[in-house]
This record gives sequence, structure tokens and C-alpha cells, in this order.
Amino acid sequence: MTELRALTHIKVIPEQQNLRDAKQRRLLRRRLPELIELERILAESPQPFSAQVTATVPVGALDLPIYRVEVGDAPADRPALLLVGGVHGLERIGTQVVLAWLRNLANRLRWDEHLAERLKHVRLVVVPMLNPGGMYLNRRSNPSGVDLMRNAPIQAQGQSSFLVGGQRISPLLPWYRGKLNQKMEPENLALQRIIDDVLPGRPFSISLDCHSGFGWRDQIWFPYAYRRRPMRNISSIMALKLLWEQSYPHHDYQFEPQSEHYVTHGDLWDYFYKRHNRRTSAPWLPLTLEMGSWRWLRKSPRQAFSREGLFNPLVAHRHQRVLRSHLILLNFLLDACANYGHWVPNSSEGEWLRAAARTHWYSKGETL
Repeated sequence: MTELRALTHIKVIPEQQNLRDAKQRRLLRRRLPELIELERILAESPQPFSAQVTATVPVGALDLPIYRVEVGDAPADRPALLLVGGVHGLERIGTQVVLAWLRNLANRLRWDEHLAERLKHVRLVVVPMLNPGGMYLNRRSNPSGVDLMRNAPIQAQGQSSFLVGGQRISPLLPWYRGKLNQKMEPENLALQRIIDDVLPGRPFSISLDCHSGFGWRDQIWFPYAYRRRPMRNISSIMALKLLWEQSYPHHDYQFEPQSEHYVTHGDLWDYFYKRHNRRTSAPWLPLTLEMGSWRWLRKSPRQAFSREGLFNPLVAHRHQRVLRSHLILLNFLLDACANYGHWVPNSSEGEWLRAAARTHWYSKGETL
């Protein structure tokens, strides 16, 4: 087995696997099969793939790796696409969608010259499982009880939603933000290091964070969550929405600001986005995919009696449908990044797109 592991060009995989004894490997196969699948995809991947462990999360005797995966080696003056999954451990489907796309890329790169050429023009960085400890323990939070999406040092403006907007009462309750004036959790600091390494100096970037949540439709959220006002790059968000709808008019995604649903403290992407804007004027569009889980519950009401069933499709054919249905979106984002110069608005276009965005998303809210 050790000799077979050594055949892969991604040496971090056998290094990590050799740290685990037989009991730990059995536990991972049962509790965290997504990690086993990720390591298998990477071990079998073609040469354009590379990976490193950006941090490890201790859970009992295990040290669970947070992998940073890169595909291609686009230079620093090209745009970037950052893909993240597994922020909430219960929402396993987010990581599974990311893994399905990585396997699709790995297999296509063996024959698709167009894809290989595309990856020379976009730096692709993927964090398939930001919260491996939460996934292993089958909980929303990380092993310390902190909700990573409520952990950033940013306060909501105005009244936030009770509990769901973030609370510091107890890690035994959901949406716990962590202690006041304490550093962000190690998982979030690892993601911050990746963002600081990948995004600066690039002319344009998009990120997509894959979640599941309550709703009848799949939604694509964008900042802000901490206030009900447009983000700096709202004209580019509107341009991306129109580009998607023109390219795929029969889609089933709903674009909207996260604050349309609730206002929260500590939103991770709000914090990273504002931090990025203080350092550079290059546009970055941080998006969140919220896969609507109410449809799965409506079709299989028994899922409501399972913690995993509240956030993930458990029926095999629905699970497979979800895994394949988002491949088009992820491929679209890769192509949109590579061709950003053809659709990101200039100053004159930006004015009317911003006005259109205000009318479309914010006209019913507070005065802007």
C-alpha cells in the first residue's frame, strides 16, 4: 500500500496518510468519507493539480488537514477563482459539490485541451473542506463550538436577527461567534492566509462558498450580511447576473444580497471583502451558493428527523442530481473569470448597472 501511495505526484497525500494508523483510517472512512474521496481525487489527478496542507485541526488523536488545492499555474497578472466548501460541518453537500467538480476537472484535463488552455488564464484555488473537524463530528460549528461564518471581527449595523445573527452566550447554542476580542478561529485564519496569498495584485477575482440552507430555490448570495446597503462592486454583481441569465435563461438560481434574509454579526465574507477593498481597488466578487434544502425535505419528509437530512439530500438519485446540477455554474464562473474584460462594466456602464441593482434589490429597504 505504501508503494502505491508513493506513485502520486502530490507527495502531501502519502505523507498525510502515513500519519494515520489502521483505527484512524477506519474512523475516517465512517465519519469523514469526503476526506478519503478528496485524497483519492488528488492522488489520481494529472500533473496540473497540486496540493498542500495549509493547517491541521486536532480532533482527539487525529490531526485533520485543511487542503489547499490548485489547478494550473496561471501567472500573477491573471484573474483568480477561489472555491470553498465545508465551512459548516453539517452541510456536507457543499464539500461534495466541490469534490464532484474537482473530479470532473481531473478527468477532463486528460483529454480537454481547451480546459488546459483556459487554466493558463485563471488561477484556480480550491479549499474543499475548511471545517474538517466539524464534518468529522457532524456539527455545524468547528470542534471548539464556534460557527466559522459568525467568527469574523465585524459588527452588524442596526438590529441583527436573534441568535441566527450571531451570539456570544454559549458554544452550546448554534451560531456562536467565539469570545470577544479573541483571534479568529484557526480555520478562518488559514483561509485568510490563502486569500492574502492569492488575490492581491490580480486584476479581478471571484470566490464561491458552497453551503446548503433552508429555501425552495438555490440562491447565490453576495455581501453584505452586516448591513442593508449595496457593496462597492454591486454593478459587477448585476453584470454577472445578467451574463448568467443571458447564457443560461432556464436556470433556477436566485441572485440576492444576504441581508435580504437576515443581518448578522461576524460574517466571514463581509470581513474579507472589506479588508480586501482597503488594500486594493481591484474588483473581487465574493459569492455564496445556498442550496435550498426545503425541496429535499418536501419530497422526503422523513429527512426532518435527521440532523444530516435537514441540510443534505439523502435519497440517492436526488443526491446525484445535486452533484451534477451545479457543474454548469462552476464552469461558468471559471469562464467568466477568464473573460472578465468582456463583461465587467466600465465607469459609464457601471452607473446604470448600479442604478439597476439599487432598484432591483434595495428599493424596498432603507434609504441608501
